[in-house]
Amino acid sequence: MHIVLHQPEIPANTGNIGRTCVATGASLHLIEPLGFRLNEKEIKRAGMDYWQHLDVTRYVNFKEFQERHPGAKVWMATTKARRAYTEVSFGPDDYIMFGKESAGIPEEILVDHEEDCIRIPMLPTIRSLNLSNAVAIVLYEALRQNGFQELQKTGELHHLQWK
Repeated sequence: MHIVLHQPEIPANTGNIGRTCVATGASLHLIEPLGFRLNEKEIKRAGMDYWQHLDVTRYVNFKEFQERHPGAKVWMATTKARRAYTEVSFGPDDYIMFGKESAGIPEEILVDHEEDCIRIPMLPTIRSLNLSNAVAIVLYEALRQNGFQELQKTGELHHLQWK
């Protein structure tokens, strides 16, 4: 799985998303311009000590992203979509793209990808969810649909044992 952030603005969100990517084995793709520098302490704090394990790639713009991934299936998460993320079938190598916190994915990109647009259902009085929460919601559905491949599905207690 791949997570794509188009022009993210808030370093803590990107740090949280990076940590989620490391935990799930997903790659992170960042399309510039970024609203911060990748060495900012807010990213490191949110990503904790996992950041060095992150598979992250940067792109100058969306066109470069497309050129480097021809034929890739890219789902576009947007509040403007007509169908929910639960109504599509995610493949194990799909890309899920999210826009910047203040404006989402530009409509100039969305209009060329209407069939690939998905949304998270929410009350009409809410403009959007926090970006890192939205990524986690959609990514884990995509992983669930693919059987959580290679992810640990059970846990153990640290000091005691389950009965």
